[in-house]
Amino acid sequence: MSLAACSTKGGSSGEAKAGAGGVKTDYGVTNDTISLGVLVDESGVFKVTGLAQAEGNQLWANDINKSGGICGRKIKLEVRDDGYSADKALTLYAGMKNDVAGMLQLLGSPIVAALKSQIESDNMLSIPTSWATGNLSSKAILQVGATYAIEMINAMAYVQKQGLIKDNDKLGIIYITGEYGNDGLLGAQHFADEHKQELVKVQIAGTDQDMSAAVTQLKSQGVKAVMVTTTPVQTGSVATQMAAQGMADLPIIGVNPTFAPTMLDTPAKDALSHFYRGHFVAPMSADTPIVKKVTQDFADAKYTDPLQDGVNIGYVSGIAYQAVLEQACKDKDMTRSGIMSAARKVKVDTQGLTAPLDFSKFGQPATRATYVEQVDAALPGGVKIVAPAEASKEAKSMTIPPK
Repeated sequence: MSLAACSTKGGSSGEAKAGAGGVKTDYGVTNDTISLGVLVDESGVFKVTGLAQAEGNQLWANDINKSGGICGRKIKLEVRDDGYSADKALTLYAGMKNDVAGMLQLLGSPIVAALKSQIESDNMLSIPTSWATGNLSSKAILQVGATYAIEMINAMAYVQKQGLIKDNDKLGIIYITGEYGNDGLLGAQHFADEHKQELVKVQIAGTDQDMSAAVTQLKSQGVKAVMVTTTPVQTGSVATQMAAQGMADLPIIGVNPTFAPTMLDTPAKDALSHFYRGHFVAPMSADTPIVKKVTQDFADAKYTDPLQDGVNIGYVSGIAYQAVLEQACKDKDMTRSGIMSAARKVKVDTQGLTAPLDFSKFGQPATRATYVEQVDAALPGGVKIVAPAEASKEAKSMTIPPK
């Protein structure tokens, strides 16, 4: 992906000028090209997801360019692999920032946290493929979808409606150190407080792979369900350990990065029958025209990576950025500051890839509605929708920013 997508540069001067169509431009926009950056994990712990998201970005760009571009200009993606390393991301961003109008993808909470002050000072509108609540406070961030906290709340609400957990239950959560894990914890704690449930917390490092000790700790506390804000490998270990320790019938509840279809090629496959995931984007198994189109485009592009909902994440990120660029074109200002201003004017119909998105309310998520999914190895992407994109009463009641 990186080698294929990086070549043409243009619009690297910071001086604002009038371009084609009387549109003001500065960085990353020429009379015929809009260059957008993509910082993605193609070699680290989120490689499977990262590749899929970058491919979804490219499928969107292909569609835009086939239809004539935006504001008379074709989209060019500058893709770099940071391997989920914040230090590497800082170096790569410094090398590309003068050549792009904005960042179509910044994958990972550590990368977003490391770059947040720079993208703000550079007026670099960026879409994070990281959904921590703290991102909402940055004017440089366009967060597509709900937060991890809201995904967790909606999934827990579904599981409680099914009678699998109840008020006053003791629940467990295993979560990674950092913004990602902490945001899943934030949602789980909000739901637990609403239902007078006790939450037993086990914090782990992102590099940990064996979850046996964490599961043993939760078993000793007699929990009735286990929430996870973990990597897919860790989720698989949680599931297999729960099965091995006599907890196979308990629900496992996660947020969007906790699952990857590659898990279905491991011993975890048979242990995931009680796994539920809250996710803001429709899975590849959704029976909708837009998902069928993206799936066919993926096949036509002859990508060899696993088909998974990361492709839809990448594509819907493009749809959101497209709405912003079209508004900036209408405003006759495609400078970085003009793009930032346009971002707070748009509401986006994503054709059912997500619930409708509203970016006009700064500091709030674009939606509080998420799907709930379960594993189905027979379907594309390995998951099926069990609840449509809705916002639970608990998600609606959550105060953002948190008190």
